[in-house]
Amino acid sequence: MNHERLAQLRDVYQTSLLHDVIPFWQRYGVDRECGGFLTYLDRDGRVYCTDKPIWLQGRAIWLFATLHQMVEPRPEWLNLATHGCEFLLRHCFSTGSPNKMHFLVTRDGKPLRTRRHVYSEVFGVLALAAMTRATGDAGIARHAAGLFDSLVTSLTTEGAIEPKINPRARPMKALAPLMCLVSVAGALRDIGDADKCERVIDQALDEILRDFVKPDDDCVLEVVGPDGEHVEGPDGRVMNPGHTIEAAWFIMEIGRRRGNQRIIQQAARMLDIGFARGWDTEHGGLLYFIDVGGKPPAQLEHDMKLWWPHCEALYATLLAYRVLGDERYARMFEQVHEYAFAHFPDPRHGEWFGYLRRDGARSLNLKGNLWKGPFHVPRALMLCWKLLDAMAEGENRGNR
Repeated sequence: MNHERLAQLRDVYQTSLLHDVIPFWQRYGVDRECGGFLTYLDRDGRVYCTDKPIWLQGRAIWLFATLHQMVEPRPEWLNLATHGCEFLLRHCFSTGSPNKMHFLVTRDGKPLRTRRHVYSEVFGVLALAAMTRATGDAGIARHAAGLFDSLVTSLTTEGAIEPKINPRARPMKALAPLMCLVSVAGALRDIGDADKCERVIDQALDEILRDFVKPDDDCVLEVVGPDGEHVEGPDGRVMNPGHTIEAAWFIMEIGRRRGNQRIIQQAARMLDIGFARGWDTEHGGLLYFIDVGGKPPAQLEHDMKLWWPHCEALYATLLAYRVLGDERYARMFEQVHEYAFAHFPDPRHGEWFGYLRRDGARSLNLKGNLWKGPFHVPRALMLCWKLLDAMAEGENRGNR
């Protein structure tokens, strides 16, 4: 990647973010009547359901508050973040527990579903942390800290969350909650108890690297036994390449911030495994699920190509190239970039399609639903743009 290519890519990511993706969500996703954001959007932005997923409310708040802080202090972005935060605080918390959030509410905020897991709370913390950084509001900071404390307790206390499978018959633990702890604690470091956040990061990081990463088997498992042992059945053979790659860049950022080469190399190993296992050598793109034992995957959607693993792979490979200077990661980035920009962006209506079949044909034309909202695509575009900008400036000065 010479300076010309870095500058070219930087312009692509900046333009895609500011002139394509963000305008789509500002134009169609803001509920100016009832508050919050609408995420069930068809290809052209038409709303096909008005229910509001809470974790996507948090993600949208995070996005606009972070744009305001990281890109440019535009009043419109801060106003949208505040607009979403007001809805979140008014309607999205359970009346029976101040730190338990619903998963889905009606357009006007009536609770529809409150789930056993805590992904609403994860993105609630990220939203409130981003709002604190954007506004300096001490009240929001306290709310973020309280929600974080509750989240940590839920994810680290045995039995706090009802397990899906009888733990006496088949005890297991999952990668996703530990990824969430790493991400959320990192987001709170600069607005809360930094020492506590670092302890949470260290504990989650150690558990991920010790129990879920299996270098001898070239895999990173989604679930393992309590001490990292393999779990019987299809659940114990599942690998989600998108999660592996996303966790890799979370961890690499920790290593970069701390100047810890050992952590960086461990994260790079995870990225290598995720890419090698996940990349479809026949049709291109990243597969959704893998059975690491070579048996039939249990997930019917296992060979689909979804938007979010490609978004995570864009930033993960670019970050690895930036940190390690290994041209192999530049080639991996270009490989993902070529596939993603050839298949996901919609040149007619803006934003990205989310769901492809294995051969790259679109499975759905929608731009948002219960799972897809204004998060993975704009986050990847923003992070890649800023990293490419720094790399281009480094090339100007004759260093990486």
